[in-house]
Amino acid sequence: MIYPDSFEQKIDFQKVRQLIADRCLSTLGEEKVDEMQFSSSFDEIQILLSQTEEFVRIKREEDNFPLDSFFDLRPVLRRIKAAGSWIDLSALSELRRSLLTINGIVGFFSLDDEKEVKYPNLMLLAENVITFPEITKKIDQILDSFGQIRDNASPNLSTIRRELTRTMNSISGSLNSILRKAQAEGYVDKDVTPSMRDGRLVIPVNPSHKRKIKGIVHDESASGKTVFIEPSEVVEANNRIRELESEERREIIKILTDFTNFLRPNLSELLESYEFLAKIDFIQAKASFAIFTGGIKPPMENAQMLDWAHAIHPLLDIALKKQNRKLVPLDITLEGSKRILVISGPNAGGKSVCLKTVGLLQYMVQCGVLIPLKENSTVGVFDDIFIDIGDEQSIENDLSTYSSHLMNMKYFDRWCNSKSLLLIDEFGSGTEPQIGAAIAEALLDRFNKRESFGVITTHYQNLKHFANENEGVVNGAMLYDRHEMKPLFQLSIGNPGSSFAVEIARNIGLPESVISDASTIVGSDYINMDKYLQDISRDKRYWERKRDEIRR
Repeated sequence: MIYPDSFEQKIDFQKVRQLIADRCLSTLGEEKVDEMQFSSSFDEIQILLSQTEEFVRIKREEDNFPLDSFFDLRPVLRRIKAAGSWIDLSALSELRRSLLTINGIVGFFSLDDEKEVKYPNLMLLAENVITFPEITKKIDQILDSFGQIRDNASPNLSTIRRELTRTMNSISGSLNSILRKAQAEGYVDKDVTPSMRDGRLVIPVNPSHKRKIKGIVHDESASGKTVFIEPSEVVEANNRIRELESEERREIIKILTDFTNFLRPNLSELLESYEFLAKIDFIQAKASFAIFTGGIKPPMENAQMLDWAHAIHPLLDIALKKQNRKLVPLDITLEGSKRILVISGPNAGGKSVCLKTVGLLQYMVQCGVLIPLKENSTVGVFDDIFIDIGDEQSIENDLSTYSSHLMNMKYFDRWCNSKSLLLIDEFGSGTEPQIGAAIAEALLDRFNKRESFGVITTHYQNLKHFANENEGVVNGAMLYDRHEMKPLFQLSIGNPGSSFAVEIARNIGLPESVISDASTIVGSDYINMDKYLQDISRDKRYWERKRDEIRR
């Protein structure tokens, strides 16, 4: 279960959809991108991820996989179900080319005695797909290599086209003879050649000489300096050309109708084969997206947990690379006695990014999309993912921002369980801090007792204390360099974080008297606790640097 309905917008998954759709080869795959949805079935997720991972290997290792002619012929196939209808010439050409692509893909995954099973999940997908060689053979008897109707597509068409050629040659000979005579007598310029007007061969003539050539005036140039005359000697032959062209069109329609009648009994199976082509297009697009973002198929566990190393928010990474900036990866674990992570730290320090990274990557993987993290990570599966983030103020429903948050919490409280992942940004904010913090703590206690999993961001001290004192909940801090006065965007699990409110206020130049008065108001215990958290953060970074130096 996903909550709320705007979940995908809140984690920017619609942007992931678009990036995958952009890599599709046809509307076949694009429709599958639109249909992509969250699954809580471990087996289904494994298959979807494995198919994509196998296609990543195909793109990297194979150069003979057929990825051309992905045409969506389904609308055409549905249209020609009606008796008396026929497939048009361009669709027939696309049908041939796409059927050859389907045949090539199935052949690629076919297994012989000497062939290693390199892509088992994709091979299974192609196992029962029908390839219709008799249909492509029939089309080859109708179309030439340029996608045009062959002269010998039927005996009658062959006869019509032979007569067309003879008649055209006869007209051409007559016109050239008339033209040479007119040029010799000065009625027509030396460089003039016969041209076509309204489907009839004519001679361009200067208007002052138009009465010198007997015939029908068919057209006049835009400048008025040329008229186009059909000499009377070729009128009958031109009429015959028009008749033959009509006969040719009727014969082509008959050929296409006969072929469509031959095709019609196979329409259901053909539509199934195009469904296969749609799946291949969708999978290859996901594979291209995975290569672009560094996505992998991580080890999966059929349980509610996550243990991620070097996880990357793909959309943020793309945006930062355009600015020549580097994203700080996320290391995070939710399992056992540390199911709910309470993240604290300064504003703009990366708390919300951590939360959205967890939401986006977990949702991606349960939609069958490979995700960017290290191979020593482990990914679990959740039945539900709920999120509360951003301003949900609603004028229409007369809801304040805080009321909207409480409505979300009411839903969380009703439906969450041990298989739910809860993502809550700025937990308890939006109202009077004391009561907001109290309600948040009461809800956190209920979520914990139900053994739900979650990532929660907050500034409230009582939630930090709760996480420190209750099994199942753990503190996390977004690290901050107080000497440089800038966030490090690095998550450290195990201790709460400081908001660095005093240091930030002092750094921007707020009067020291204001800072002193504020410190007096909150009391020395609060100030000392905040300083203690800062010291822990500083010491942790110091020892992490030492550890990295030893490893190097």
